[in-house]
Amino acid sequence: MEKILVEGGRPLSGKIDVSGMKNAAVAVLFATVVSSDVCVIDNLPDISDVGDCLAILKSVGAEIEILAPNKVQIDTTGVIDTEAPLSLVRKIRASYYLAGAMLGRFHRACVGLPGGCNFGVRPIDLHLKAFEKLGAKVDVVGGSIVAEAEDGLHGNSIYFDSCSVGATINAIIAAVLADGVTVIDNPAREPHVVDVANFLNACGADIRGAGTSIIKINGGLPLHGCEYAIIPDMIEAGTFMVAAAATKGKLYINGVIPKHLEPISAKLREMGVTVEEYDQAVLVTAGETLTAANVKTLAYPGFPTDMQPQMAVLMCLADGPSHLNETIWNNRFRYVEELQRMSARIRVATDGHSAYFEGNTVFTPSVVKAVDLRAGAAMVLAALATEGCTTIEEIALIERGYDDIVGKLRRVGANIRKIRIPDETNTGIFS
Repeated sequence: MEKILVEGGRPLSGKIDVSGMKNAAVAVLFATVVSSDVCVIDNLPDISDVGDCLAILKSVGAEIEILAPNKVQIDTTGVIDTEAPLSLVRKIRASYYLAGAMLGRFHRACVGLPGGCNFGVRPIDLHLKAFEKLGAKVDVVGGSIVAEAEDGLHGNSIYFDSCSVGATINAIIAAVLADGVTVIDNPAREPHVVDVANFLNACGADIRGAGTSIIKINGGLPLHGCEYAIIPDMIEAGTFMVAAAATKGKLYINGVIPKHLEPISAKLREMGVTVEEYDQAVLVTAGETLTAANVKTLAYPGFPTDMQPQMAVLMCLADGPSHLNETIWNNRFRYVEELQRMSARIRVATDGHSAYFEGNTVFTPSVVKAVDLRAGAAMVLAALATEGCTTIEEIALIERGYDDIVGKLRRVGANIRKIRIPDETNTGIFS
């Protein structure tokens, strides 16, 4: 078992590089299946979710070669119509993209229901609806998505009554090999949706309108392999932006797309933080005090739900009361109890969608845990802003989505380290 120890209270200063986007990488990796060829994917983050994706692809017949620390070659010509092991599929949420890829290529798919972070019910009904619109018969049997299109997939109009990143990406992946034109109305517009579309276009697909309110896919075109680089991770960048503000520091965050960060930058500026934008970087400088603010999570280009726990840390530190409204997921405030262990004064509404922060918190050192990926990042931020030593447990959840977070923070002045703790399980008196 590993833990992170943080001796906080130090301003962070210097340059920090951002890795490839987790949410784009996992989708692109599964999308390589429809190319039926060799793809080279660059700028992959070195995180456990990427490792799990590669293991799943290998289990269905893909050949994987590591070319460099963040670069892999994937040959999907030998992928066969088989079910990936449930033990792998249930590790990550993104495994459901394999269903869209298998359905598109083989006209049938059997993929176990996905895993991932536990912060509320995250149904896949919109994914199944999209597959049905493309001509597949879909059911959930024995904990697996089972889909089949005896006559192949056919282009159609798909309307999502709510924006879903996963369903949008899955519909795109499945539709690129479907005969005819598919039109997706009210798709998600997140940057990783665009990245997946750009990757497939590089493989020979004809996808137009990704990032807008209508996506049009001219399906059935022959696809081929390509070399493609994953876009920078806006959530990792946003986490480091908050780290600069929370520690009263100054960070040059390099290798980003500033436009993707606009909702985060705008809220930080509202709180008194200076954010300067460059071509591929932002410079974040903490103000003298943090002004209280209200945040409402929304689909892109609104404030991202994956930055909600990190912003909660700033709301604790801000001068005065703040309000945070979560509109995307249920039960995403489970981390509040961990911040309360550090003396934060927070009240969560009975409906579970709002939290109220008194502000002016002086965090106290404690032992806390990561209850999910982004909540774990929030614990690291709170620890960095705390005088004294804080221990963070369950850090495997953090490493699902952050590439070398400990090393990156150390390089900009954080006193942070990862330690391995012997298994403390009581094996019995006579063992």
